[in-house]
Amino acid sequence: MAMSILGALKLAPSPPATTAQPACRAPSSLHFHLANAGAAALVAASLLVADPALAFRGGGPYGQQVTRGQDLTGKDFSGQTLIKQDFKTSILRQTNFKGANLLGASFFDADLTGADLSDADLRNADFSLANVTKVNLTNANLEGALVTGNTSFKGSNIYGADFTDVPLRDDQRDYLCKIADGVNTTTGNATKETLFCK
Repeated sequence: MAMSILGALKLAPSPPATTAQPACRAPSSLHFHLANAGAAALVAASLLVADPALAFRGGGPYGQQVTRGQDLTGKDFSGQTLIKQDFKTSILRQTNFKGANLLGASFFDADLTGADLSDADLRNADFSLANVTKVNLTNANLEGALVTGNTSFKGSNIYGADFTDVPLRDDQRDYLCKIADGVNTTTGNATKETLFCK
């Protein structure tokens, strides 16, 4: 898109070259070319700053909104199909993902504080280094989700959440087992069993 806009930019043509051009015309011609190059660079830079979609197009095949590295605080994605959506490094505080299909989505290093992920399909999602503090994970299916690094679930509601095949550190598992309860209505698995609580 940026190339089509730049292609449509009409720059004044260079003056025709002549063999008997006075010496005083050379600096003017050079100035003319530098001005045109500067104008083209300014337009290209302003397009990338003004529209982040031109700088980066995030998302997976079913959700082409720009979601990577964005402040999406309080946005409503409830019930949407966002398979393999890229939310890496985004601010997703109080964002509503209730009932969303987030199969394989990436929340790498994202801030999900207070988000609603209840009834969401989070199978194979990436929560590495994510802040999942005070998140509503009621009845969420996290089967095979990736949780590495310093991912925090402090204060989250995990009633009925399915953690089947989620690799957790011992301290994460111990914390979640203290608050685990319920059975996932989609998979039929008890939260405590999927966490291998003792």
